[in-house]
Amino acid sequence: MDDDDRFAAHVAHNYHPLGVVVAQGEGCWVTDIEGKRYLDALSAYSALNFGHRHPDLIAAAKSQLGRLTLTSRAFHNDRLGPFATALCELVEQDTMLPMNTGAEAVETALKLARLWGYRAKGVAQDRAEIIVASGNFHGRTISIVSFSSDPTARNGFGPFTPGFVTVPYGDADALEAAITKNTVAVLLEPIQGEAGVIIPPDGYLAQVRTLTTARDILLIADEIQSGLGRTGATLETMRVNVHPDLVTLGKALGGGILPVSAVAGRADVMAVIRPGEHGSTFGGNPLACAVGRAVITLLDSGIPQANARWLGDAMRQELEALVGNGIVGFRQAGLWAGIDIDPELGTGREVCEVLMRHGLLAKDTHDSTIRLAPPLTITDDELDFMCAALTGALAELA
Repeated sequence: MDDDDRFAAHVAHNYHPLGVVVAQGEGCWVTDIEGKRYLDALSAYSALNFGHRHPDLIAAAKSQLGRLTLTSRAFHNDRLGPFATALCELVEQDTMLPMNTGAEAVETALKLARLWGYRAKGVAQDRAEIIVASGNFHGRTISIVSFSSDPTARNGFGPFTPGFVTVPYGDADALEAAITKNTVAVLLEPIQGEAGVIIPPDGYLAQVRTLTTARDILLIADEIQSGLGRTGATLETMRVNVHPDLVTLGKALGGGILPVSAVAGRADVMAVIRPGEHGSTFGGNPLACAVGRAVITLLDSGIPQANARWLGDAMRQELEALVGNGIVGFRQAGLWAGIDIDPELGTGREVCEVLMRHGLLAKDTHDSTIRLAPPLTITDDELDFMCAALTGALAELA
């Protein structure tokens, strides 16, 4: 057993983490059990958009811990209403439904879309279809992996949930051809994160919005990774001037403190669900709402979004200089990049292991791609450190 494995001897082996055991975190940095510091360039897949232990978020959590933590939705609590109002204003939607995890938010959106199809659009019962994109990642539940094209996420978990139609990501013509009288919704990531920060062609999301509006079909934007400042706007759909009917949110909404998620959308769509048809013991709990409200206050300032834009431009320049010098290409939006490693240097995993020796934590995906997604609170000096670590690791492997 490796030294680090002793900390997970009784944990199911569903992850293959890097060989670091984190004990403390502050801002963009974490410290392992041996006292070595690393810059966290993964940000827990964007759940730590505001860094580790942001003082405003910790203060909100501590204050609420001294008052009330959980009631369940069997009763009202004094934090849910203000949180819901602020969130709807932030993402320019009418109504929200609180949950806990990103996968729960997506499942909730799928249920809402089907209900809306039956109760508002008149689709025959049990015939609703939802169009999704190849390469997607929306979570790990049975229904969600039913329309995954990743064999690792999908194989061995059948039988699968019917009612999903898959089309190539970024191909509006293919999406249009897949529409039938039973189509109730299109579910898309504005940028595909787990696939390697795959950015669709210019105008794609606007084309999809036009198609769905014309055919009375819901557009569901999964902004769980791309949203809440990551790409330089509050939502990626806002950045490209597209307004979805439903938007799923999670990860950063909990401020890196606890799981918080939500679906926000059109009032008429959200109104199709009735008491008793969907819920969660912890969804909308006072502690989650207090932290989520503090997250919204940070985003209302516009500072995280601006930092993602400005330092994202600097990161792009650094990455452009590495094309042909260890990387074969990259895709980048704000402080989010998918970097394709020259396979002659090694796999993405091997590069991440070398990056760790240089004091940088990152994550690989799909063999030869690594992702950089540092906290939006990163400074110029910290960004320089991140880029220097990447340059040094690639040079070491050359």
